[in-house]
Order: sequence, then C-alpha cells, then structure tokens
Amino acid sequence: MQLMQHAQPAWRHAMPYLLWLALAVVVYVFFPNQLPLGARMACMAIFVMSLDLVVGYAGLATLGHCAMYGVGAYAAGLWATHVSGDPLLGLCVGALAGTLVAALSGLFVLRYQGLTFLMLTIAVSQILQNLASKLRQWTGGDDGLSGFSIGKILGWASFDLSGRVAFVYAVAVMLLSLWLMRRIMGSPFGLACVGIHENRLRMAAMGSAVTAQLQRVYAVAGFFAGLAGALSAQINQIVGLDTLGFDLSAEALVMLVLGGAGNLHGAIAGTLVFMGIHHLASAINPYHWLFIIGALLVLVVLLPRERWALAWRKRWAVVDLAKPSRGAV
Repeated sequence: MQLMQHAQPAWRHAMPYLLWLALAVVVYVFFPNQLPLGARMACMAIFVMSLDLVVGYAGLATLGHCAMYGVGAYAAGLWATHVSGDPLLGLCVGALAGTLVAALSGLFVLRYQGLTFLMLTIAVSQILQNLASKLRQWTGGDDGLSGFSIGKILGWASFDLSGRVAFVYAVAVMLLSLWLMRRIMGSPFGLACVGIHENRLRMAAMGSAVTAQLQRVYAVAGFFAGLAGALSAQINQIVGLDTLGFDLSAEALVMLVLGGAGNLHGAIAGTLVFMGIHHLASAINPYHWLFIIGALLVLVVLLPRERWALAWRKRWAVVDLAKPSRGAV
C-alpha cells in the first residue's frame, strides 16, 4: 500500500509530459500539413520557457532575451556553413553561444534592477542586432544567413520537405529541455532563485549570494535560449536579423503571460495559444488579429492563475475522495 502511494505522485508528475507527447502524436497523424508550424511552435516554446527562468522564477523583467536566441541561431548557422552540418553539434554550439552572451552581459546588467535592468537588456539585443547587420560578409546582413545545409540526425534521419523529421526532432528537443529545466528549477539552486524573486533582501540576509545566483540562472536561461535559436536555424535553414529584434522578445513575453509566469508547462501552453491564434486569425484578418490576443491578456489579468489553479486542485481532491480505496472489500 505504501509503495502504491509513493508511485501515484510519480505518475502524476509524468502525466504532463505524456499529454504533450500525445498532442504531438495527434498533430503528426491528423494534421500533416501543419507539421512545419508545429516545429516552429516547439522552437518558440523552448525560448519562452527559457524566458520563464528569468522572469517567472528569478523575477527579472527583461525585453532583451532575444539576444541569446539570435546569437545561438547565427552560431548554429555559421557552424553549419563553415565547419559541420551535424545537427546535434550545431545545437551544442548554439547553446554555448547563448550561454556565453548571457554570462558576459549578465556581469554588467545584473548589477542593476527594475527599469534600468530592463533597458540595458534591450540595449544589449539592439547592439547585437546592429552588429549582425554590419557584419554582412558573415551574417548576410538584411538578407539573412542562408545557404547552409543540415546533415542527418544521428546519421540516419534527413530533414524532408514535408517537415516530419523536423517536427519529431523539435518536439524531442522541447520535451528534453522541459525535463532539464524542471529538474534545475526544482533543485536547491532553483528554489534559491524563487526565494530571491519573492524577497531579495531576506535571501541576502540569510547568506545567499544573490548576484551570483542570478548570474547563474541568467546563464542557464541563455543556454536554453541559444538552444532554441540553433534549433530554429536548423529547421528553417535561414537566420534573419529578426532573431535579434525587439518584437521577438515582446511576443515571447506575451506568450509567457498568457500561459502564466513561473510555470514551464504554462509557457508551452501560452506559446501554442499565441502562435495558433496568429496562424488562424491572421489568415482571416491580418490587420486585427492582435485584438484576440489583447482580449486574452485581459482575461488572464482578471482571472489570475491562482484562482483557477485552486479550483482545479479542489476538483481533483473531490475526485480522489470519491474513488474507492484499494484496501476496501
């Protein structure tokens, strides 16, 4: 009986992963024409989850998170152009590039808080975007970096025109990233970041190295943002200046708010909602589709996550009480 009680929480912990996997299978089987869109959604979901580490867990408001994403994308594209088209190596290169940008910029921007920090993150992304525009011989400038080819995944799966391999590849990387981020933020390090978010002064009084912890979580977020950028470069096989643009950071923040900051599963849900509405509503009315997003944001503010989450937990508690005990005759 005790063994079964311990196994139940583990099953519930795995349930969200199974639900995302089931959704991916449904899209793969019944919506084959939407697989390229699904792959882009998976890339963006990784990026929004990395933003959640900074905004939702560490409490750092940023609008320059695209800096790590864009550098990771360019790094993967340049690696494929001049060194190797191996996709897994390209992911590693992009992730390391994003980590490097986050670590170096974090040494400076994390000295400040609030609006100053927000503006400095925007400045970093704008500097990098301008630099990418000037280095036309490397990045392609306004035309973007293209013409590189990506090799087979693990030596046997080639990217196809229908997007099937790209979709499976992107979803696999997304689920692995989700698992890693949840493991990291569930560790003592992640809990310390949450504590800093809730009360920075108290954590400092308890002896926690606040700035050092924030620099670490910023670098970790940069790792996954660079990973998302590299994955996007491999799937689209083109990298443009918009990967370093302000619009990308703003849209990612809207996706995070829609899904709920501080919840990695919510980050994925917010990404799917935003990009799904963008795809469907913009086809109907390309000029006013943002009205729907605005209405959803208003609902998120008026109906905070804590309210419906509490109602959800109460419902499940009632269901559990209604279930007969296995020990009952």
